[in-house]
Amino acid sequence: MSKSRHVPVMLQRCLDLLAPALERPGAVVVDCTLGLGGHSEALLSRFPEARLVALDRDKEALRLSGERLAPFGDRATLVHAVYDELPDVLGRLGIPRVQGILFDLGVSSMQLDEAGRGFAYAQDAPLDMRMDQTAGVSAAEVLNTYPPGELVRILRAYGEEKQAKRIVAAIVREREKEPFTTSARLVELIRDALPQAAKRTGGNPAKRTFQALRIEVNGELSVLERAVPAAVKALDVGGRIAVLSYHSLEDRLVKQVFAAGAATTAPPGLPVVPEQYQPRLKLLTRGAELPTEEEIAENRRAAPARLRGAERIREDVE
Repeated sequence: MSKSRHVPVMLQRCLDLLAPALERPGAVVVDCTLGLGGHSEALLSRFPEARLVALDRDKEALRLSGERLAPFGDRATLVHAVYDELPDVLGRLGIPRVQGILFDLGVSSMQLDEAGRGFAYAQDAPLDMRMDQTAGVSAAEVLNTYPPGELVRILRAYGEEKQAKRIVAAIVREREKEPFTTSARLVELIRDALPQAAKRTGGNPAKRTFQALRIEVNGELSVLERAVPAAVKALDVGGRIAVLSYHSLEDRLVKQVFAAGAATTAPPGLPVVPEQYQPRLKLLTRGAELPTEEEIAENRRAAPARLRGAERIREDVE
């Protein structure tokens, strides 16, 4: 696995965003999506006083990044966990609060590049798509067993696929003849099902369906819905969180959590806002920041990225 191929998205900007919180001695930073360890390695290198806790649900990613981060010794603690398990992980490690948190919600390069995992639509592979291959249902099971109405809902909600009904009608017709097992057959079916005009826009016509299946198989949005508020809660006052998302559904969720934290909850009309109603977060990005054109030219996977950051400015008042 060549390291040069894996370029962490918006790396410099993420480091700069987290820097004020991580330059203090004894700071703990959590990489909630370790992947191949690119962001983690950069965090440990740039902040020599910081300690890292890194989570991933993919055992192969943990093994590879473990080798990469070995030179940092006991400054790095790698944990096999999904990121909504963050409170339990910190509890087990005896860490009450952390100073920095990073989420990079894209599928890791390794999962896209490993042909056997079934994430990529450019090559034929078993339709698996589970980030943790020891748990849950595969993409093939979703395609072969979900009722048509449920499949349409998933493609529309998670893939923002306008042709969901056409695609699902074709899937249902085909799965009765023979269950789906590989990605090439699905890609071909989607190509045949779409009207000419729909094929001319937005890259590979299978892209939206594959995204929708991946989100469903890994429960990504429901995990994120639990994970972002839990992460904000784990931040120390002065601590910072940065989240990289790759499609509008993820970005909207992050935006809502940050906006709620940065708003006053006081009833309107109070002359002075008491402490318990004051905002808990300060937004560090104006809207979502986008990668530069240079970065996209260097790393095409950065193109859809959206970065949001926030700082914890006061405790929750129970």
